[in-house]
Amino acid sequence: MKMYFKCLLLFLVGAFFPLDAALGWSQPHLAITRAALEVLPAWQQKVLGDEMPRLADDYCLIPDHVFTDPENAKFAMMESKPKEKYLLNLHLPAQQLEDLQTIRYFMGKAVASLQAQNVKDGARYMGTICHQIEDYGSPSHTMPGDNMFTLLGQFLPPSEVMRDQLLHGPVESGSLIVGIRDYKPALLGTTVDEAAWRLMHRIYEGIINARSTTIPIIQALYAEDPKTVEVQQLKAATFDATVVADALYTMLSLGTRSNLELEESVEGAALKRTSIGKFFPLEAVSLYYPQAQFFSSPHWGHARSGVVLAEGKRAMPLKLQVNEDGSLKEREFSNGISAGMGRSLTFLLPQGVYSRFKVLAGLHPELGALGKVEFTVSGDGKVLGSAVVGGTDPAHIFECELVGISQLQLSLSAKGGEAKSNYAIWADPVLLKP
Repeated sequence: MKMYFKCLLLFLVGAFFPLDAALGWSQPHLAITRAALEVLPAWQQKVLGDEMPRLADDYCLIPDHVFTDPENAKFAMMESKPKEKYLLNLHLPAQQLEDLQTIRYFMGKAVASLQAQNVKDGARYMGTICHQIEDYGSPSHTMPGDNMFTLLGQFLPPSEVMRDQLLHGPVESGSLIVGIRDYKPALLGTTVDEAAWRLMHRIYEGIINARSTTIPIIQALYAEDPKTVEVQQLKAATFDATVVADALYTMLSLGTRSNLELEESVEGAALKRTSIGKFFPLEAVSLYYPQAQFFSSPHWGHARSGVVLAEGKRAMPLKLQVNEDGSLKEREFSNGISAGMGRSLTFLLPQGVYSRFKVLAGLHPELGALGKVEFTVSGDGKVLGSAVVGGTDPAHIFECELVGISQLQLSLSAKGGEAKSNYAIWADPVLLKP
């Protein structure tokens, strides 16, 4: 009877997630993981020892083999979901909270195993993290809810040769040689909570990169142009390898060095201050702003990172008037967000990592001279600070305590100025450690 149900489950997985979907990148998983392992420092390769080739050739495929490899299946399962042998979130991104919980769980398991000097289990948990990173950054996993591209196929009608083929497999299938020899892996955090949060945002960069390759790959498939397919696949796979390298380097560092030692290192010092101007807020569902998040004042659009759009069509640098040495001066910012009235931006925070949030808030001096806006910073629904700023006023400096805060929210509302001039800017938003 147990065998019957196992066979039935395998059938259902195959029916709803056809083989190519379930197996993700397949061969490229191995190539990506191997490329990441090659750039780890020698001491970390020595820690992995005999598990290093297993990680590249076997463990990075554990989430795909949960029904055929029962010995290793537990390394791709979560204690909070004991009945879910095939964790879909290891293959397809969901929303931030679920993604972060999954990353945090398996990274924590890997680090705990390494701290217990159980390198074999640590490597297997690391293999699961590698797989998640690689699947999220696969060109065939980039369309939310449509990784078979049945909807996209209506926008990009297939060629006669491809008409009856599901595109998931062809988009990702290939035999790639991936290399990142000049890449130096980065430490993502001095604790698992910080590292998992930063890794999530690195993975999201990989998703955006992979999305840029999906349509070119499909067009090349239609044109029977395998060279272009491979070039675009390598663009995705190479970026994925850098993210995997960061993840492996960080897990091995956390698993073999103390938090204090990491905090006092040069790498740890660089993590004391984190700019979030380019991070995706929770409102950017699946890493894009749905129409419900668009605003109409001062122009029709959505929040933008790094620029402000004049009249919704002309990008201009972020600028604010600030008090410097007793006089009012204009400053330009590369790290910042331009946003609209009535639409909040909510950022998920790692637990127990940051103690303060600092940001300059004001109106663009050229576009917003006639505007008037109330800027509000909240944490877990509680107002941490609020200020009304007019178009000729200097930017207001917020410094808010974050202890115990899990979600940081930035909100704007019009306060009687000219609505079309409310070009509001959150400049240099940074999270600060104690």
